[in-house]
Amino acid sequence: MHIRRVLAVITAAVVLIGVADRADARDVRAVRRLSDTSPFPADCIVDTPGSVNYPNAEVEPWLSVDPHDSEHMTAVWQQDRWNDGGARGLAGAVTRDGGRTWTRTFGHFTRCSGGTPANGGDFERASDPWVSIGADGVAHQIALSFNVTDAREAILYSRSPDGGRTWGEPVTLTADTSPLAGLDKESVTADPKRARFVYATWDRSSVEAGPFTEPTWFTRSTDGGRTWEPARIIYDPGVDNGTIGNQIVVLPNGDLINVMAVFLGAGIKLAVLRSSDRGATWSPPLFIDDIGTIGITDAKTGELVRTSDFLPEIAVDPDSGRTYIVWQDARPSGGQRDGIVISRSADGGRTWSSPVQVNGAPQAQAFTPSVDVDRDGKVAVGYYDFRNDSADPAVLLTSTWLATSRDHGRTFTERAVAPAFDMRTAPDAGGFFVGDYEGLDHGDDGFAWLYVAANSGDLVNRTDAFVALPGDGGSGDHGGRSDDNPTPRSARELRDEHERR
Repeated sequence: MHIRRVLAVITAAVVLIGVADRADARDVRAVRRLSDTSPFPADCIVDTPGSVNYPNAEVEPWLSVDPHDSEHMTAVWQQDRWNDGGARGLAGAVTRDGGRTWTRTFGHFTRCSGGTPANGGDFERASDPWVSIGADGVAHQIALSFNVTDAREAILYSRSPDGGRTWGEPVTLTADTSPLAGLDKESVTADPKRARFVYATWDRSSVEAGPFTEPTWFTRSTDGGRTWEPARIIYDPGVDNGTIGNQIVVLPNGDLINVMAVFLGAGIKLAVLRSSDRGATWSPPLFIDDIGTIGITDAKTGELVRTSDFLPEIAVDPDSGRTYIVWQDARPSGGQRDGIVISRSADGGRTWSSPVQVNGAPQAQAFTPSVDVDRDGKVAVGYYDFRNDSADPAVLLTSTWLATSRDHGRTFTERAVAPAFDMRTAPDAGGFFVGDYEGLDHGDDGFAWLYVAANSGDLVNRTDAFVALPGDGGSGDHGGRSDDNPTPRSARELRDEHERR
């Protein structure tokens, strides 16, 4: 398709979204649909033989709230997901009125979204969307863009001085053409107090030298995203080991914590790196705990559900600096099913508490947690579970929950966010898939959780991105059926599944 036509379609698609509320009688939170039909033309990219595309399917969202203006939020997600990795492009939305209205927007990370050889976005697919708003209201977006017809891939960055309404042309932070290497799971973090500092991190797997390696890479900008330092390795766990899920948070004093999952031998460890000089140097890894995930399976059919599995999420209290990490773990159930656990640090990530289980129905599989902390020190965890599933093998009823804690993550109460949806309607990307992560952030009024839910039974519009707007949680329904995972997967199997990006 000619690029002028692509750009014309894109320009026409940047319109105000009509929002549709979804709410459960058990919860007072307003839930709004952010996504609509795909803004990308059906013929913007030729489908690769053997690949299955899911038009209108949104997955894997991320959200950032302006640290100095909670009326301003920016959201991003994968748009038109493929079964074997990535999407036609990354789409998103921005609001300036606290989420009442949203305007659709996207950067030029793929050919479908306006990428060209001239502007640096000439790629077939994109994945792993991430966005972060800095202290000056500038939005920073990062993407993994790649081809399937050759080995070309890149970590691309885009800057938005108007807070996410329009995006500058992509800047390449790193690029690869080796068929023996792969980039994955990038993230970007803007310092919420010091606008000049922006940080990016990812992993790069390789068998170029023979044995497998997968170190953590890092780069930073010291001028608000206008220029970037050369990318460099900040941690390498050695031959046949690797890292994934790298994500940076900024403590109130400017120190950095990078969380990651580390594959060591046959197991997975949760670890952090620390920097006290804004990323110039980094500490050796501090290993916090094991990650005892066994993955998620439909217990009735044995079919796989792709979730965050071993990927941790991290958040920091913007005032006290208390830091929290959540992840999936089957150890609380004796290895029968994954639940959600949280660990906390009160000393800048130097020491961590024993994990506490968060999910309120421990007999049901729970997965893909998000975490955040507001200015009052209240902790929130969003997640999915199967507690309200039925015995019918034709459906997999999935519930969305927001759990909150007022005692620094020691105990939680929770509320259902919206009615249960049928996970079997979601795209299949190595399992039924709504994302390796979902986005959770806070403003002056509380938490906003951006998540994907399937539109049960709608095979034309399988999923949408929804935002649950700020409001208090409460006690939820702790009933439901038990669903042990009948086919637990090893760490190696789970890592292989996530190579689908």
